[in-house]
Amino acid sequence: MKLLELNNFSLELKQDENWNPILSSLSFSVDKGETVGVVGESGSGKSVTALSIMHLISEKISKITQGNIICNHKLAMIFQEPMTSLNPVIKCGKQVTEAIVLHTRISKQAAHQKAIKLFENVQLPEPEKTFQKYPHELSGGQKQRVMIAMAMSCNPDILIADEPTTALDVTVQKSILELLKQLQAKNGMSIIFISHDLGVVAQIAQRVIVMRKGEIVEQGEVKTIFKNPQHPYTKSLLACRTKLDEKPDRLPTLEDAVSGDEAALQMPLNDENGSLAGSKSLFQIENLSKCYPIRKRKLFEQQVYFQALENINLTIYEGETLGLVGESGCGKTTLGRTLLRLIEPDFGAIHYKEVNLRTLTGTALRKLRQEIQIVLQDPYSSLNQRLTVGQILIEPMTVHRILKTDKERRNRAIDLLERVGLNELHMHRYPHEFSGGQRQRIAIARALTVNPKFIVCDESVSALDVSVQAQVLNLLNDLKQELHLTYLFISHDLSVVKYMSDRIAVMQHGKIVELNNAEAIYRNPQTEYTKNLIESIPKITF
Repeated sequence: MKLLELNNFSLELKQDENWNPILSSLSFSVDKGETVGVVGESGSGKSVTALSIMHLISEKISKITQGNIICNHKLAMIFQEPMTSLNPVIKCGKQVTEAIVLHTRISKQAAHQKAIKLFENVQLPEPEKTFQKYPHELSGGQKQRVMIAMAMSCNPDILIADEPTTALDVTVQKSILELLKQLQAKNGMSIIFISHDLGVVAQIAQRVIVMRKGEIVEQGEVKTIFKNPQHPYTKSLLACRTKLDEKPDRLPTLEDAVSGDEAALQMPLNDENGSLAGSKSLFQIENLSKCYPIRKRKLFEQQVYFQALENINLTIYEGETLGLVGESGCGKTTLGRTLLRLIEPDFGAIHYKEVNLRTLTGTALRKLRQEIQIVLQDPYSSLNQRLTVGQILIEPMTVHRILKTDKERRNRAIDLLERVGLNELHMHRYPHEFSGGQRQRIAIARALTVNPKFIVCDESVSALDVSVQAQVLNLLNDLKQELHLTYLFISHDLSVVKYMSDRIAVMQHGKIVELNNAEAIYRNPQTEYTKNLIESIPKITF
């Protein structure tokens, strides 16, 4: 029984008074009780298709040029980022009850009870207490569960999940996928699951639709498509993925695959075991600790603290990439930012080239910042939207008095852009005029402007498509060899960390619970926590 049909559906959107084709001749259906995965890069039309099905695109800026969408069933949608989807100034329970009252017209008291029951169904801890919490008081996985509860409140026949696990840890992601499967079995609903992670789609979907530039290039059963893809674009998406069981010298990129470059798709494997014998110590961290006070709920309540870092002892060697993995809240970002003195530790020592960073102030600290830099997860929010790319790159060189004239700094900025795959024409553009992968390249170029020796990559590829991710990872490795850089590579994606790293440190509850060669961590994990992280990684097993 078909619950949804798209028949030769084409859509145009109005941009700057011009009508541009966005979706072209889409035809697919969704049967009762099945899960259909939709994959493709950013800009392929995945989310626009979902919004069109939901009638969430204003008629003022959209125009159907041919075809139609047939659906006479209840629809609900889960969005990618729950923090921006949930109202930050309204308690979670009230947001869910508002949706229930609006669509079912039952009393507020009955809606309250139904919301509590929904929180139980999506396995939120202490549902009644969660009901009274604001979104910022919940973890990423808990906020996503609130969104799922809201979507399920009216018993939808079709649930559209738009990248619902992209920013989540592998263990939380696994639990969300299992939850969706349980709710699907219990309610008999269909799911349209949108993602750029092919491994996740392989875990949850029966059929898959591959989109590129607003068109469907291939569709069919997941096992058939992933095992024997026919279209070059599908082959490229599968080839660009980092794999746990092999480590090529370079990752194939989308351009390699689409161009049919078989040599690029079959890169020689890297058999290096990450030996650091004879390497000099760059960072020596001793008994590093950091606590954060937890907000009091009552005036005279005793102050309670959250232990973000607890007695961290770690050595980072020159020229290595040290991977840092663990769930959200384990202390990864706090450790990375503490090494740069962006966060002040409560206790312990940080020695950089035998100098205790905690003793540096003023000019000495400013001079040190030339050598230690950071690339953040979201380049859109970390780049100043009011400055052009040229200004963004020239400003740090001016502050640190690198080179003598503005002309020399401009020439260096152009050189750095070319190194990261951009060019001089991009100097006069603003960050919003670039794609996510291009913005991340700009952020990397900015970090390089001051000639650093050490860079913290804090979830710097987590939100990127697999093809763009491959380009950025190759770029980071090229720059490491060319400029003799050292990286602290922070990520919740263990397959990416394994590909990039010489050694991996696993963090849990503010402590390093395991530290070893990257291959050894994967082949022979010593703790149950690490084993659980590895087992939670979505895999394509057929």
